[in-house]
Amino acid sequence: MKTEAPKKGLQKLTELEVKINSIFALQQITQNDINAIKDKTEIDLFNKRFTERLNSLKDEERDNFLKKFDLILPQQTKNELWEYNHRRITKAIADMMQEFNRMPTRAEIAESSQLSRQTIYKHLKEYKTNPMYLEELEQFRFMTSKVLAKVFKFAVNGDTSAAKLYFNVMGCLNGQAQAGTFIQNQNNFIQINGTVISQETVKQLNPEQLSTIENILKSTLTQPEKLVTSSI
Repeated sequence: MKTEAPKKGLQKLTELEVKINSIFALQQITQNDINAIKDKTEIDLFNKRFTERLNSLKDEERDNFLKKFDLILPQQTKNELWEYNHRRITKAIADMMQEFNRMPTRAEIAESSQLSRQTIYKHLKEYKTNPMYLEELEQFRFMTSKVLAKVFKFAVNGDTSAAKLYFNVMGCLNGQAQAGTFIQNQNNFIQINGTVISQETVKQLNPEQLSTIENILKSTLTQPEKLVTSSI
């Protein structure tokens, strides 16, 4: 009896492999087809074979394989596939622009990313409205205050380029730019209306004057937040 157990286990594994391969061979896979995969061991093996098969394919073969599972793939998996495509396309474009100093063609992007032209076309056309891309933008917006704080630090230490950037950004973000106020963009000074502030001017300010400017700048970052009240 002890010698038959491994044979039965091997037989069960072989039968499961046949079952999985028969599912992969279908033109369109539905939830009823997946219901044939029952216990955790079978599900784990199915997921492993799915990942192995997907990673071994590229171009149109990969598209066709994923199309089979379109009706049953959970949203989380679809999100991961979108992120995978987005990373590969972004890297392909960045690498080739660095190498050739021009925007690559879609054929070149396809060859470099090993994605199909159809996938690339669809991704480039629709990425701006994809929730995953919008979520990525929110992450960048979330980091805005940290970057601005860094700019502010350089500005109060006498970097006029950072001060120029700070004034321009804060005017746009808060809508506080006064009518007729003009901040001149130059290499070594900033000009607000008729007043020119150069780096040399900043260096000549005494500690009390620098402290006054610093307090003015800080006040724009420490505006009290409005209390949010709600009622039922």
